[in-house]
Amino acid sequence: MTLCRRIIPCLDCDLAVPEGRVVKGVEFKHIKYAGTPWELAERYYEEGADEIVFLDITASHERRETMIKVIERTSERVFVPLTVGGGIRTKEDARRVFNAGADKVAINTAAIKNPNLVNELAKYFGSQACVVAIDAKRRYVSSPKEAENRVLVETPEGLCWYECSIYGGREFTGVDAIKWAQEVEERGAGEILLTSMDRDGTKEGYDIPLTKVVSERVNIPVIASGGCGNPDHMCEVFKKTRADAALAASIFHYRKYRVREVKEFLLKKGVPVRI
Repeated sequence: MTLCRRIIPCLDCDLAVPEGRVVKGVEFKHIKYAGTPWELAERYYEEGADEIVFLDITASHERRETMIKVIERTSERVFVPLTVGGGIRTKEDARRVFNAGADKVAINTAAIKNPNLVNELAKYFGSQACVVAIDAKRRYVSSPKEAENRVLVETPEGLCWYECSIYGGREFTGVDAIKWAQEVEERGAGEILLTSMDRDGTKEGYDIPLTKVVSERVNIPVIASGGCGNPDHMCEVFKKTRADAALAASIFHYRKYRVREVKEFLLKKGVPVRI
């Protein structure tokens, strides 16, 4: 686990329009426009973001190509690590993104459809450049017998296991998210981007039970994602789990908080961050 925790703004990009636009939804639905990708990325860089994540939300579902032009334009102005996900299905897809200026690629749908892709990307580009994104949904059970061979987690709302979803939350897989996190580590992934579908866009805080169990069962960095509504939520996820980074979107997009403001708050609370 890294000494300093990272604060990572996330840009969910809809490339159905020529210039591209950043959007944000609630529980992967109810999409609202937030701005243009490179303008927001440049703003977050100037505010002190440690990294920036771009997720092409149209690519996996509508089979569109990844955001090459957006990354090229951003990398000319922004000098922190850029992670790009969405529509990356092959080594060549990843190579194009790296050539455009990305530092890491994030894969979800393609990894579940073809787990060997994780091995391949880690082999050719290095584990540090291979992020596996896991979109996890709670599945409540009344007793352990209902979910044999699943990793069960006790939450304040009840006993559950977590199911992986693909295609931007549009399809469920039956895959146990916690077991999948352990498998992708074994396959060479260098980082996990862990999103709670139940908390996404709700501003109710991160899914602490999910983040805690995954970050304790793997030895690679885990980025907590989904549900951040204020700096206290970041403080909570860092103090209650082994998450290495916290990802947020709407609290930054709509200028409720600035990245530097969040970092100063965390420092005062005893959470080590880079200013």
